[in-house]
Order: sequence, then structure tokens, then C-alpha cells
Amino acid sequence: MTLTDDHAWTPEEVAHFLGVPKATLYQWRYLGIGPKAARIGRHLRYLPEDVIAWFRQQQEKAT
Repeated sequence: MTLTDDHAWTPEEVAHFLGVPKATLYQWRYLGIGPKAARIGRHLRYLPEDVIAWFRQQQEKAT
């Protein structure tokens, strides 16, 4: 799987990038603590820059 910035990421791509199960992403979304996502019709999509920004925030919290 190649992750590029030219499209919105699927939950599967985000899970792969973060190294977490897809179910974890859904749980984080439910709890309001995960990266920003949007529904496009019935599909959930993430902008790569939002996922990376969220990841960097998690890094800052850990230090």
C-alpha cells in the first residue's frame, strides 16, 4: 500500500500509517479523541495533513 498526499485516506490507510487496528480509529472517533475525519456519503475519509498534525500533537503531549 502506497500512501500519498494526493487523496483523502481511508480508515484502512490511516490504521496502516499509525500502526493501529481499524477498530481503534472508530473507537477514537466515537470518543472524540482521534484525528479529524469526514463522512463523504457513507464513507469515512481523513486528510493526510490532519492525521499527521494529530500525530504530532500526540508526540508533544508525550514529552
